[in-house]
Amino acid sequence: MAQRIDLMAEDLETMNPPAVSPASPPVTIPIAFVQGMLAGVRARGAAVDVFLEDSGIDPELLAEAGARVTASQYVALFQSLTDRLDDDLLGFLSRPLRRGSFALIVRSAAAEDTLEAAMRRAARTFGLLQADVAMELVKEGELAGLVLRFDDATAASLAPLHELLLRSFWRFFAWLVGGKLPARRFDFAFACPAYAGSYSKIFPAALRFDEPRSGFWIDAAQLQQPLVRDKAAVKAFLADARSNVIVPPREEDLVSTRVRQLLQRSQPAWPELATVAEELHMAASTLQRRLAANGTSFQALKDELRRDLAIVRLHTSAVPLAALALELGFADSAAFQRAFKNWTGSAPGAYRQRSRLGEA
Repeated sequence: MAQRIDLMAEDLETMNPPAVSPASPPVTIPIAFVQGMLAGVRARGAAVDVFLEDSGIDPELLAEAGARVTASQYVALFQSLTDRLDDDLLGFLSRPLRRGSFALIVRSAAAEDTLEAAMRRAARTFGLLQADVAMELVKEGELAGLVLRFDDATAASLAPLHELLLRSFWRFFAWLVGGKLPARRFDFAFACPAYAGSYSKIFPAALRFDEPRSGFWIDAAQLQQPLVRDKAAVKAFLADARSNVIVPPREEDLVSTRVRQLLQRSQPAWPELATVAEELHMAASTLQRRLAANGTSFQALKDELRRDLAIVRLHTSAVPLAALALELGFADSAAFQRAFKNWTGSAPGAYRQRSRLGEA
């Protein structure tokens, strides 16, 4: 029987250090998704150290379940894999999907008039480029789904490939129709992984595991939406395609996002719940309820923001630990170091050393 999880929490993002524009706050990525990105290379028996070196990720972090990397490291890893392997699908398939293949799929789909036509064209083009996995648009009652059918056993066994295909194409089709394509559910043809708690931002809908096939499902009426992107927009999308399809999107309308933004603007003051609620023109109890509906809490947001900011600052700056502790609202360096070790499994000094070694 399929396991069902309906995760509403956001995969948490972070504030900027003072030198970074508030319009583009840094994001950190769980190490499980780094492991997943490397799964295709490992399944084919190749070493991964050169890709980690390219992206400034120390190999020792792979062994720490709580570790995270910056979004820039994650995108750099994707780029290293595609460039060195000449493969838009990172070594997951029996033969490389040559660089430029995804761009070809994007351009062919964007030439259609409706979402349904674009999804069918993308599926056909993808099928022409490789033979390991097919995409198919199916309709079941009021729902329509883009589902995966695998013809290569090795590829089918790699859960990260299922994840990559679903997130990339769902994000692309959402972009084609203006940026919003609410999913009703995501199905996965594998068991619920230990890191499923990190799915919520990447797959923000009901999750079903142990299903016969992987796919994402939308309301069938959405298929008639017109495409709104012209050639110039497609060119701009492809110029930053890696970030557009693999970095978690921001849901600006969520109250948790507004809380993060307010905390960011207030740094290093780190206001309490009542102050934030007043700034958002609501009662503290109302804010607590709305955050709970987003699957989080004020204290969780605050701690996770501080964790992610610490990771970014340790990787990108030489700020002393004592100064970073004050930035993050801790009484002293010792309190910060205890919290950081609890968040990530390692001390901040060791994390900084690893980051420096990875960049060397």
